[in-house]
Amino acid sequence: MYPAELVKPMREDLTKVGFEELHTAEAVDNALAKKGTTLVVVNSVCGCAAANARPGASMSIKNAKHPDNLVTVFAGVDKEAVDKAREHMIPFPPSSPCIALFKDGELVHMLERHHIEGRPAEVIADNLVDAYNTHC
Repeated sequence: MYPAELVKPMREDLTKVGFEELHTAEAVDNALAKKGTTLVVVNSVCGCAAANARPGASMSIKNAKHPDNLVTVFAGVDKEAVDKAREHMIPFPPSSPCIALFKDGELVHMLERHHIEGRPAEVIADNLVDAYNTHC
């Protein structure tokens, strides 16, 4: 588990643009039970989360069409919430960071770490915007 003071600024990269932090399995289930679309970002301390995933997710929500709900869990910190989020992401293997779009509780789009790592934030944002334009 990472110390709270270390991950605080990494959490704030998403919360300052409207993402809600989820810390429990129940909170994840409740978020994904909502009607409409929900974007889940599995945040991480790694460099590709800082350079690609968090900025890409933040840029993407400026699109005219965007998810109704924005939530995040933090790998290595919110173990219970991350495990529950990953259950909802099956058949994809666990990876962090990763970004998933759900519609009415069903997984409709997934970006795994290998889709994020080494790609500019703008490419991540464009990929998500395409998903929003299709599903939101």
